[in-house]
Amino acid sequence: MAEYVVEFGRDGRRVEPDGRLDAAAFHRNHQPIWAVLARLLEGQTGDVLEAGSGTGQHVVHFASQRPDLVWWPSDLNDNHLASIAAWRRHAGLSNIRDAQRIDLSDPGWVAAFQAAGGPKRLAAIFCANVIHIAPWSVAEGLFAGAGKALSPDGLLALYGPFKRDGRHSAVSNAVFDTSLREGNPEWGVRDIADLEALAARNGLALRETVEMPANNMILVFARRA
Repeated sequence: MAEYVVEFGRDGRRVEPDGRLDAAAFHRNHQPIWAVLARLLEGQTGDVLEAGSGTGQHVVHFASQRPDLVWWPSDLNDNHLASIAAWRRHAGLSNIRDAQRIDLSDPGWVAAFQAAGGPKRLAAIFCANVIHIAPWSVAEGLFAGAGKALSPDGLLALYGPFKRDGRHSAVSNAVFDTSLREGNPEWGVRDIADLEALAARNGLALRETVEMPANNMILVFARRA
C-alpha cells in the first residue's frame, strides 16, 4: 500500500494524454474539504499555498470556488508537477500560479519560494495527506515555513488521519499506520499533541479541530495570541 500513497499515476488509474493524473480520493473528499476551507477563508484576501498538491485537482477546484484568491500549487514529485501544470492548463483559471517545486524538509524552502516569485505573506497554507507519508522533517519544515510566511491572521490547515493522545480514531487508521511504518519507519499517522508542540515552537497554536468523513480531520493552526 505504502508506495502508492506517495506517487499518483502508479496506482493503475487513468493518465490523460496531456499528463493529467486522477486521484480517487479527490472525488470522495474535495467537497467536504472545501466546505471547511470556504468557512476558514471567508473574508481573507491574498495568496494561498497548497503544500503537496499531488495531482492538482484540489487546487483547481478551490481556485474555481474563490477566484478572488491567488492559489499557489506545489509538490516535489516530477510526475505530480506535470499533472498540476496539465490541470492548470485544462482549467484555464487565471488565479492559479505555476506549480512550485518545494521540498518541505529543506529549511530554506520559504526563501526559495519567495525568490521564485512567491508572495512575502500568505493568507493560508493548506496541506492534505502529506505529513504521514513523509519523514518527520517534512512536518518540521512545514510548520517552520508557516511560522515565517503566514500573515498575522493567516492559517495553516492540515487534512488527513491523526492520532489523539496516542490513540487512533478508528481501527482502519491503525491498520493504515502499521502499513505506512512497515513501508518506511519514518512515516506514520501523526499525533495531534506532537503537532501542537511543533506549532508552539514556531509561534503557532491549534485553533480548531474539524472531524471529517472517513476518519480524517482538518487541524487549523493560527499565530499564537
